[in-house]
Amino acid sequence: MIQPNDVTEIMSLIQQKVDLEARLRLIPYPGSPEIKTSHNREYLYVRSRVGSRNTSTYVGPYSDDLYQMLVRDNRECRRLKKEIRAIRSRLAILGYQENELSPEIIQNLDFARAHIKESIYDQAVLEGVATTFPQTEDILENRAVSGMKASDIQKILNLKHAWEFILDPDVIQFPSTLSLLSVLATMINEGFYINGGEIRSVPVSIHGSAYIPPLPIKSVVLESISEIIEAEKPVIEKAIDLLLYCMKTQIFIDGNKRAAVIFANHLLISQASGLLTVPEEKVNRFKTLLIEYYEGRDTESIRSFLKEYCWQTVD
Repeated sequence: MIQPNDVTEIMSLIQQKVDLEARLRLIPYPGSPEIKTSHNREYLYVRSRVGSRNTSTYVGPYSDDLYQMLVRDNRECRRLKKEIRAIRSRLAILGYQENELSPEIIQNLDFARAHIKESIYDQAVLEGVATTFPQTEDILENRAVSGMKASDIQKILNLKHAWEFILDPDVIQFPSTLSLLSVLATMINEGFYINGGEIRSVPVSIHGSAYIPPLPIKSVVLESISEIIEAEKPVIEKAIDLLLYCMKTQIFIDGNKRAAVIFANHLLISQASGLLTVPEEKVNRFKTLLIEYYEGRDTESIRSFLKEYCWQTVD
C-alpha cells in the first residue's frame, strides 16, 4: 500500500527512471564490443542479450576510434541499467507495483505516440509560440532551427519531455492526482521558473479577460480534482472538467493550459479513451470560448466544442 507521504518520492523516482530509459534508448549499440576476424580483416560487433537469447550485431570494420566508442557506450549502458534497477528496487520498497497494461491502453498509448508531434505543435500554437509544424518537427528531432526565440524552443522541448513522461507505461498507471499535475507543471516550466510545480502564492491576471483567479488553496484543489475523477460520468467528460478546472484555477505561476491539456490526456489514455487537443485551426475559437467560460458568461459551449472538435478516439 502506497503511503500518502511517499507519493512525491515515487513520482520523482518514476521521472528519473523515464529519463534514464530515454537516455538508454539513445545508445545505438548497447552491448559488449567484440572483434571478429574474417579473411585477415577485423570487424566489430556488439554482443547483447535480448530476452533469453544472446545476439551479436555487426557494427563495422575495426578501428581504434570505433572500438573505444563502443567501450564507452557499453560502460554507459551498464551504468544506466544499474541506476534503473536501483530505482525499481526503491519503488518496490515504497509499495509501487508495475502492472500489466490492458491491450486497449497499450493501443491508446501507441495512438498517442503516433500523434505526439501534432499534439505538441497544437499546444505550442495554443500557447502563442511562433512556430511552424516543420520547425516543431526539427526541434523534436534535435535538429538545428533558425528564426525562433530560444524561449519558444524551450517551451516546445518542455512539452516534449512532459508528453514523453505521461506516455511511459509506469506513469500511465499512476493515478491522475495533484502530485502528477505538479510534476507536469515543473517540466513545463523548466528553464523559466525554479518552483514551477508549486501552487502559486502570488496573484495573476489573464490576458483579454476581466476574470481574476483567486489564490488557490491546496486542500481545495486536492478535493476538486478528486471530485472530478470520482464523478459518475464518461471519461471524456471528466477529462474536459479536469482541463477546464485546472485552466480556470490557474494553479501554478505559469504553464497552466499546457499542464492542464497533458494532465487531462493522462486520464484519458489511462482509461483507453483517446486524446484531447485543440487543433491549430480551432485555437482562436477555443480562446474565445475559454474567456466566456472564465467570466461565467457561457460555461457549456466550450464543453461541447472540446468534445466535438478536439477529442480523437482510437477507433
